[in-house]
Amino acid sequence: MLNTLVALLAAAIGLPGGPPVTMDYLAYDPATNRIWVPAGNTGQVDVVDVGTGKVTAIGGFATAPARRPGRPRLGPSSATVGEGVIWVGNRADDRLSAYDARSLAQTATCQLSSMPDGLAYVRSTHEVWVTTPGDRSITIVGAGPKTAAVRATIHLNGEPEGYAVDEARGLFFTNLEDEDSTLAIDIRTRKVASDWPARCGEGGPRGLAIDRTRGWLFVACTNGAVAVDVAHGGRMLGRLETAGGVDNLDYDPRRQLLFVASGASGQMTIARVDAGGAPHPLRVVPTARGARNPILDGRGRAYVEDAAAGRLLVVDPDAP
Repeated sequence: MLNTLVALLAAAIGLPGGPPVTMDYLAYDPATNRIWVPAGNTGQVDVVDVGTGKVTAIGGFATAPARRPGRPRLGPSSATVGEGVIWVGNRADDRLSAYDARSLAQTATCQLSSMPDGLAYVRSTHEVWVTTPGDRSITIVGAGPKTAAVRATIHLNGEPEGYAVDEARGLFFTNLEDEDSTLAIDIRTRKVASDWPARCGEGGPRGLAIDRTRGWLFVACTNGAVAVDVAHGGRMLGRLETAGGVDNLDYDPRRQLLFVASGASGQMTIARVDAGGAPHPLRVVPTARGARNPILDGRGRAYVEDAAAGRLLVVDPDAP
């Protein structure tokens, strides 16, 4: 049964340097129980200890004026968890940097030829796959603990948005936002293996989340999410309708819960995914106007970006 506007908001974690604090792709590191928050306009990456709520800021990142007047400055905007290091992409100087996951010291850096958007670490090849929509491509970076270098570029027929990695099937997934499609790219051959309609409509697809065991891929649309079967040509399994302003989303495979935050309504929908892969609304949680892009910690709590207030909103789905 759908419980509307359930008060599950557990806490709010203020971030230094704001408000506002611009945020996009966050990363949770289960080895250290930390969330890495690239805090663009502040020129910092804020590292949140989930157990204590303590925030440690890593400074010194370049910033640059936004391309549109009145918008916050560009800076670090994406992170992904590697092997003992966290990789951070910076939109201000098109640079990829690695930081020791425990000491927070910088260990490597790599200059890209285009602005990075999303980052995904591919463990089987020791690479970071970077969506670079400015030149309609994926940039592949060899990612050692203390070294980084561009290995290849995959040119696409549209602007990549979002990412998910399925190591067992050897596939990297991304959307083409301007083509309303989803791609599966073979990690070894670096060729597009499958291409199917995202079914998001005019707004196009955004972020991605995956259930690797069951082969379900969840595609964020601006007003909800679509669930597809990656093993059967992107066959649609179900659709979740929400208010607008959706960008990225996250999924808990253990409990089969999908988290979709609507910035337009200031609410997050928690959906139960049934045995056939279809999402069904379970709870709607009030967050804040503009809040988006939930990311889950090891306990299944969701951290939602509230950029305008410079904070993370913590939602506990187990709250009564």
